[in-house]
Amino acid sequence: MKDIVCKLLVIGAGPGGYVCAIRAGQLGIDTVIVEARKPGGTCLNVGCIPSKALIHAADEFDAARRLLDGRSPLGIKVDGVTIDLAGTMAWKDGIVGRLTSGVSALLQKASVKVVHGRATFRDGKTVAVETETGMQIIRAENLVIATGSEPVELPNLPFGGKVISSTDALNLQVLPKKLVVVGGGYIGLELGMAFSKMGSEVAIVEAAGQILPQYDAELVRPVAKKLKERAVALHMLAKAQGLSADGSSLVIETADGSREQLPADQILVTVGRRPTISGAGLEELDLDRSGPYLRIDDRCRTSMRGIYAIGDVTGEPMLAHRAMAQGEMVAEIIAGRKRSWDKRCIPAVCFTDPEIVIAGLSPDEARAQGYEIRVGQFPFSANARAMTMQSEDGFVRVVARADTNLVLGLQAVGRGVSELSATFSLAIEMCARLEDIAGTIHAHPTRSEAVQEAALKALGQALHL
Repeated sequence: MKDIVCKLLVIGAGPGGYVCAIRAGQLGIDTVIVEARKPGGTCLNVGCIPSKALIHAADEFDAARRLLDGRSPLGIKVDGVTIDLAGTMAWKDGIVGRLTSGVSALLQKASVKVVHGRATFRDGKTVAVETETGMQIIRAENLVIATGSEPVELPNLPFGGKVISSTDALNLQVLPKKLVVVGGGYIGLELGMAFSKMGSEVAIVEAAGQILPQYDAELVRPVAKKLKERAVALHMLAKAQGLSADGSSLVIETADGSREQLPADQILVTVGRRPTISGAGLEELDLDRSGPYLRIDDRCRTSMRGIYAIGDVTGEPMLAHRAMAQGEMVAEIIAGRKRSWDKRCIPAVCFTDPEIVIAGLSPDEARAQGYEIRVGQFPFSANARAMTMQSEDGFVRVVARADTNLVLGLQAVGRGVSELSATFSLAIEMCARLEDIAGTIHAHPTRSEAVQEAALKALGQALHL
């Protein structure tokens, strides 16, 4: 097979890799991308997109079931409702298929050559790809490592049988009657709540003293309230020890040191993700590490000239939109443009019920950095749109410097608040002050009014509180 020579080789067609390749192609760079699976990576195929589809299906079923139970004050009644999980998964797979096809079309449009197979580095300029038709050698002036991440496996709970990863959970064909989730972070909570809404009896095991430990307690409180309403069992300060002798239960060590068995049809382990580095020959390259991740500078350059790294393989935050931004930047750098990573914030969303969105600094983080701050918080219980949607839980919070009113952070918890993430990021990136937000007309009636009201509250000018 004839060797391929190109200016840019991208390893991995996840969100960061395919965006990098598309942008490079648009800029006229001779680009090749290598991917062993379908384009789109974890996010599109077995992560962000399919999980949100499942969450939406669970929400729709739960809403219909509440109507069946006569719990709706809207005057709506239904005669019966069931869920066919296999049908739900087929619908989810259809969405994923449309999007992966779209990515392939965009790569073709940008004149990017796609090589399907598993890549192994031979040196800093050469990669061997094991394809269906034989070994393909690719030589490139520049390489971008975008190999992503994979679920962490617990030694005492290896994946297999009833112990499943998030990837496996998104492909179940039968609804588990009893689901135990090990790990109360955002992945475990998103999927655990979805399966609870579809009818599974769910228990969550978390080693920390709070679910969603990466978020502050005030934001988590409405989610914990919803879990309690759904009778989801929370086992905090607990550690998973392994399967019971007969394999029917998960054995946990509780906060007081005693042992307890949690019956389970499936055990979903969501204790984190690790960079996908092994198996690609990266061990042969002299690349500096930052713990398990590849170390990069503000241009995503590794310690070897001509080799860049983007996305999950470079560490936290492991977010698709961070990888996309890095990929676009690297393509422009290789094209000769002057770019560097100068983002003031990267928004993060937790698609629980209710949703959580954060951008910038929380009050505690701002104080820890030495700022004197103003904090304005507005509850959705005082927001007309939230009332009409029967979803008054949660609030919007703004954090600003006390001396200049410069906005340092914005956070929210509530139904649909993920759609406020762009507003939050834009305010911080454009160095907005409280007066800018308070003085901007927000459409009525919308949830976004809570952003303006939070800014007014911080200024001591609250109108609807």
